[in-house]
Amino acid sequence: MSNKVIPPVEYRASGLTCSHCVASVTEEVSEIPGVTGVEVTLVKEGVSTVRVSSDREINPDAMRAAIAEAGYVLED
Repeated sequence: MSNKVIPPVEYRASGLTCSHCVASVTEEVSEIPGVTGVEVTLVKEGVSTVRVSSDREINPDAMRAAIAEAGYVLED
């Protein structure tokens, strides 16, 4: 187990419109190894913020794949 402290990282995701979307994103992102927390700030039909806490650096491709698996788009 790592004691390294990684500051939370914020990502931007589009297409979320409701609490079901938030739950889907939270579930998929939580499955990425190392993720310890996910907090989504919903902006209906806008660009929502996905704040991710982890015990290691998260590969951007893994994050993009998780958001896509939930059915949404990770913004650059």
